Amino acid sequence: MAAAAAVFAACGRSGTDGQQGPRKLPLPVVELPARNATGQQAWPVSLQGMVNADVRAKIAGYVTEVLVDEGDRVRQGQSLFRLETESLSEDALAAKANVDAAQVAVDQLLPLVEQHIVSPVQMQTAQARLAQAKAAFQSIKASIGYANINSPIDGVVGAIAYRQGSLVNPSSPLPLTTVSNTNEVYGYFSMNEAAYMDFLEKTPGATLKEKMEHFPPVELQLANGGTYPHPGHITAVTAQVNPATGSVSFRATFPNPEHLIPNGSSGTVVLPVNYPDAVLVPQESTFEQQGLIYVFQVLKDSTVTPQVIDVQDRIGNLYVVRKGVQAGERIVAKGALQLHDKDRIVPMPMPFDSLATSIQPVFQ
Repeated sequence: MAAAAAVFAACGRSGTDGQQGPRKLPLPVVELPARNATGQQAWPVSLQGMVNADVRAKIAGYVTEVLVDEGDRVRQGQSLFRLETESLSEDALAAKANVDAAQVAVDQLLPLVEQHIVSPVQMQTAQARLAQAKAAFQSIKASIGYANINSPIDGVVGAIAYRQGSLVNPSSPLPLTTVSNTNEVYGYFSMNEAAYMDFLEKTPGATLKEKMEHFPPVELQLANGGTYPHPGHITAVTAQVNPATGSVSFRATFPNPEHLIPNGSSGTVVLPVNYPDAVLVPQESTFEQQGLIYVFQVLKDSTVTPQVIDVQDRIGNLYVVRKGVQAGERIVAKGALQLHDKDRIVPMPMPFDSLATSIQPVFQ
């Protein structure tokens, strides 16, 4: 009887050890929650002053004076460059002499016309020549004025392309300089069509105008990785897809009271994205095969089955899942790579927050 009992006990141990049945792995399991989460999306951005005015010569001439330096703040009408005017001054003297001569001719004809000695046609011809001479003189005087080149706006002087002694003209390939108003800066960035549609879907409002009123503030990361202290707002959307790039263009406006952002800068614009009642999956609980992301879903009988999840975003070490699993379902928290379809496990419940290290919302 003792021998029979020993054999029976050995057979029982054999079954539980997997020699006659499947071995059950004790693995941690979490129940998926639905929580409000805030992620962020980043897009390259180019930054420009709200007004950028090219300064060009209106006449041909040599630069005789450069009155400002790059980076100087200037006022509208302030002199920036002067061009040589010696040849123009000589032309002006000649033109003034022509005006005087034409005036003398008119003065001489006037009494003769009154006495009917010459015809009125001769007087009209002389008066026309006088008007023509005056117009030529005024044109040369205006050209002399164009030799003094002034700032068209208040702003900051950019790169100076031509220095003293350079010959410039209205068709020069580069402007003399560019004056930029950087009290505010515009940040231009683009979203692909899918991201644009997702962004609109998450924004309250029935029309694009209403949605723009509810667009969240945006953050600017500068080229050195630092965060710009003044948040901006999206102020314009093209509302059409560029057929060449498949993207939609945005313009964000940032205050620039300290003038820290120069015209032509680059950076990254960061937009907060809200996910209300989002299904969250720890990245540690997933595995990837052939470009697809899987989790092992735990069924009621403690068997597991692989399930593809559609990831919408990543926040810290968590995936925001669009579809594939639902809140309240259980998945294997750790050790998924040990499993196969239909394996049976011993579920060991663990709190979700022990795996979630970053679900804090950005843009408080």
